[in-house]
Amino acid sequence: MIELIPASLRALPRDALVLFVTRFTRLFAYGALSVILVFYLVSLGLTEAQVGLLLTLTLGGDMAISLLLTTRADRMGRRHMLVVGAILMAGAGVAFASTKSLLFLIIAGTIGVISPSGNEVGPFLSIEQAALSHVVPAHSRTEVFAWYTLAGSVATALGALCGGSAAGLMQRTSLSPPDSYRMVVLLYAALGVALALLFMSLSSSTEVHGSTTETNSAVSAKGFFGIGRSRPVILKLASLFALDSFGGGFVVQSFAAYWFYLRFGVPAARLGVIFFCANILAGISALLASRLATRIGLVRTMVVTHLPSNVLLILVPLMPNLTQAVLVLLVRFSISQMDVPTRQSYTMAVVRPDERSAAGGITGVARTAGAAISPMFAGFLFSRPALIDVPFFVAGTLKIV
Repeated sequence: MIELIPASLRALPRDALVLFVTRFTRLFAYGALSVILVFYLVSLGLTEAQVGLLLTLTLGGDMAISLLLTTRADRMGRRHMLVVGAILMAGAGVAFASTKSLLFLIIAGTIGVISPSGNEVGPFLSIEQAALSHVVPAHSRTEVFAWYTLAGSVATALGALCGGSAAGLMQRTSLSPPDSYRMVVLLYAALGVALALLFMSLSSSTEVHGSTTETNSAVSAKGFFGIGRSRPVILKLASLFALDSFGGGFVVQSFAAYWFYLRFGVPAARLGVIFFCANILAGISALLASRLATRIGLVRTMVVTHLPSNVLLILVPLMPNLTQAVLVLLVRFSISQMDVPTRQSYTMAVVRPDERSAAGGITGVARTAGAAISPMFAGFLFSRPALIDVPFFVAGTLKIV
């Protein structure tokens, strides 16, 4: 059984294993929340347009928190910033479960860390990638990132399955729909607490090491955003990632799940199964990416997998029935994540080691910024029955560009 495990994983140090566990825990929470979030907010009395506005402001808040924490992580301590992020995640879950007020939901979503898409938000991914790059050798970085992406995809899939199934099961017993969704939100908060405890167990090996003189000189050169020599390439990558995420924000997993409900009447429990399968396929595609990148290079791998993936995204609403729509969605997910580990590995490879958290944070914030704007427009489109297919067309086109 041990021989079946890739050599790059067998050689992982303890800190890397902890980072895999934190990734799994966090993405499980994100996946569980993403399937029921729009249902929950609508059940509280919010309109689709208000939900879209809330998700946009939530992602905007995540962007600000992420930028604040990631650009300071290399200097003030990666572990400290990760713990702060986990506490904000737990606090947001408690707040969302405790109020029906749109104003308080906006405040909680803006200050805290909430993922409406099932994907990474907040400071975690950028700092974890920088820490992983510190504790694993450069020659195995892409393969480790591929397995790291797979761990997240499996966790998102299991979270979506458990979140949707748990809500459906509770509704069949004694709880009302809003209360069943609220229990999933409370689970999200509890996993945020678990995440904080896991981050506390990381060792100093995940931190940037250097003399005080070197550190002070580097801080002076980098300025507020924590980057110096790597600034030009980081800005190029950030602009591309922002455009990609702006397109993807039109069909975040919460809205995609809601589209299947509006178009075909699919209940939450069944949606959990659909997105479980989709995210498992996405994770497997990440593993294939490392092998393809070895042959044709990181940038080419991003491009040749991104194009067909988003053509398929455009085709989803054109399918005449549920079976065909789900099939196209699953095929799309089977290649959708092949650009992720290659993108992550490329970003870590082209910047200085002491700028990796900041680089990951800035490019991550660019992605969040792009994704933060589009749900507001998607919410207005979903509030008009004749326009519920448009987000797929917009998303696919922009991501192809």
